[in-house]
Amino acid sequence: MRAAASIAIVLALLACAGCGRTEGGPETPRVVLYSSVDDYVLREVITDFERETDIEVLLVGDTEATKTTGLVTRLLAEKDDPRADVWWSSEPFGTMKLAREGVLDPATAGVLGDRRAEWPATLVSEDRSWVGIAQRARCFGYSTARVPEPPTALHELTRPEWRGRVGIARPQFGTTRGHMALLCEAWGPTAFERWLIAMRDNGLRVYDGNATVVRKIAEGEIDVGLTDTDDVYVAWRNGWEIGLAFERLDADDMSAPRGFDPTWSPGALVIPNTVSLVRGGPNPEPARRLVEYLLLGPAERVMRASDSRNDPVKPEVEPHPEARRPEAATAARFEAIADRVDETMAICERVLD
Repeated sequence: MRAAASIAIVLALLACAGCGRTEGGPETPRVVLYSSVDDYVLREVITDFERETDIEVLLVGDTEATKTTGLVTRLLAEKDDPRADVWWSSEPFGTMKLAREGVLDPATAGVLGDRRAEWPATLVSEDRSWVGIAQRARCFGYSTARVPEPPTALHELTRPEWRGRVGIARPQFGTTRGHMALLCEAWGPTAFERWLIAMRDNGLRVYDGNATVVRKIAEGEIDVGLTDTDDVYVAWRNGWEIGLAFERLDADDMSAPRGFDPTWSPGALVIPNTVSLVRGGPNPEPARRLVEYLLLGPAERVMRASDSRNDPVKPEVEPHPEARRPEAATAARFEAIADRVDETMAICERVLD
């Protein structure tokens, strides 16, 4: 058994990912994992998995600036000759694109077995190709030293008092991509574009990732940023004076008539990780064991205890005592939001680039 994870971001090994035979020795089981999850979470989860199973994990990740999007592009390109066995994403919207393109295996949900009934319906895809776990939420991060009263609605950030003081991660990547698509779905594309133009004209700053947004608040370059709860928790660990606030919810029904009004607040977006088998992956049995470990094993407990403090799905895992949850989250209409992604990205590129 290995005492530490053999995590490798090594592309050359993928060509022979299913041929893990050492010279003169027995075959070493391998599984190829593509993942956009933060490295500090991956390392602990994969270390435990390797120690418990003696299966070697070959990991392909991506940068903070492009993660999820870059890996989704790679998986699509490899669809006819897959190199990955398992896809573990930090958000669901890229996963939905892969599912619609037939990259993911409908056998994924079968790994849940008798525990399928415990999962919320929104966290198991209709085609059974992905399952959601370990959630976090979109939020406002803000300087507690410079912002006595944080915003609770996005339209507030277009006011003159916030000029040049607000930042977001680049919308084309990561969880900001899904958040912007939610707003386009909630308000309609015309109102969403009007809001984004107002943000731009009010001096919106765009950064390479959510972690950078929080760091820029700590450094005093901005005062408020749209980010994820886990990035704020890391700031707390670092001792930074960063507060956390959630967008208010103006209605508990996403289908309620809203007149496409950008002053209407759809509430905080709660974002699950997703886990999938890759259709036709080279190492099916080790892949199934890794997916089973992520869904039914201690992975959620590890993620809950980590700096990310992800909100667990399994009932036997208690939430982190210091984690913050939105009191009123938006209804998780992931498919409707995913339908808006391409249109939303076109708007973002037109307005911000």
